[in-house]
Amino acid sequence: MENKFKSGDIVCAKVNPTTPLKVRVFARKVYYCDVLDQPEEKEEVYFEREIEFYKNKN
Repeated sequence: MENKFKSGDIVCAKVNPTTPLKVRVFARKVYYCDVLDQPEEKEEVYFEREIEFYKNKN
């Protein structure tokens, strides 16, 4: 099974669609993501079903 998102893709959590996340790596069936443009924030971890491609609302 191939993962839906690739490293570098900009996604968001379905529960928080206004915060863009950058996929860092896919490992052990989860996506490790960094908050975009906020390197001091903690890394976030999601299953594929919990994230979607980020849609800029501007």
